[in-house]
Amino acid sequence: MFTDIKALKTLFNGQPLHWQTDFESPFVNASYRFLAPWLCVLSGLLCLPALAQTPHSAVVAAPVSAALTSPVFVLNSLEDSVSVINPLTWTEIKRIDTGKQPHHLYLTPDEKSVIVANALSDSLTFIDPKTAEVQRTVRGIIDPYHLRFSPDMKWFVTAANRLNHIDIFHWDGKEMTLAKRIATGKTPSHLWIDSKSSTIYSTMQESDELIAIDLATQTVKWRTQTGSTPADVFGTANDKFVLVALTGGDGVEVYDVSGQEPKRVKFIKTAAGAHAFRAFGDKRHLLVSNRVANSISMIDLQTLEVVNSFAAPGGPDCMDVSRDGSQILVTSRWIRKLTLIDVASRKVVRQINVGRSPHGVWTLDHAPR
Repeated sequence: MFTDIKALKTLFNGQPLHWQTDFESPFVNASYRFLAPWLCVLSGLLCLPALAQTPHSAVVAAPVSAALTSPVFVLNSLEDSVSVINPLTWTEIKRIDTGKQPHHLYLTPDEKSVIVANALSDSLTFIDPKTAEVQRTVRGIIDPYHLRFSPDMKWFVTAANRLNHIDIFHWDGKEMTLAKRIATGKTPSHLWIDSKSSTIYSTMQESDELIAIDLATQTVKWRTQTGSTPADVFGTANDKFVLVALTGGDGVEVYDVSGQEPKRVKFIKTAAGAHAFRAFGDKRHLLVSNRVANSISMIDLQTLEVVNSFAAPGGPDCMDVSRDGSQILVTSRWIRKLTLIDVASRKVVRQINVGRSPHGVWTLDHAPR
């Protein structure tokens, strides 16, 4: 079975293939645009034999979970929209228009807004997570790809994936004002801010780096080389370790960031195309989606080992976890579906049709992050 994403990188005159952006960007070259759909199909088809061999791949009827009553939001990157799902019937009840090429959703720390980052419209769409009504649109945010508030909500940060910079905005509770634009490496991807609201961590997808930015001085503290095509980044509760998912590889790197310089202390093998993280909500376990291998791995943050895995067909991307921890919600990027996985049985229990290239998923009825 073909699962080596590095081999795919060499198909296009040696140019790196970016799973987040190249299949979606209007700036993609003609060869990418022509072959991308076939590569997406190939990725799914080549993993089908493995899925067919496991009892956890069958889709069975899903019971209605009492833990999910609030709307579920699914971001459709190639349709410039958000699907609103009713978790009592698991049907799409509404489609919200966004700006052009939205890539990530983010629920604010105070849980008053779901924010959509519209990369090609240079804007943010704020949505009420209870009513699914658009609250407002903020314009003039340049190339927002990924986004995050500091835990104290004093700072709002965006990664400009195409333009190679990170913007830091001062947030006064209502409005955001640009405080600093920081040049980064090539293709800043995902963001994490530590629990003290003191340090921003960001991966550089094309230059294969992890950088740290001091929020007080708004300067780069350090940068270090990573494995191939780093994507999501996650910090442990004590701020000692930062984990980096390698979409161009088959696992997760662990860095000790407690000193003046970062130290890579471990590599956790998951599966091909490790991409997005989601804390499981029990203060011990972390989920990572493996987009090429069509699976989700569960990592024990105490032992830094994989302790469980779930089949997740169709290019699993972003995830959320139900309030009671009984269900994993994951966007299936290549097959236009939101997939529900029952944690106890490890079975796919339902798939809901959404828009093209579903990316983020969020709900108020979530397990702790």
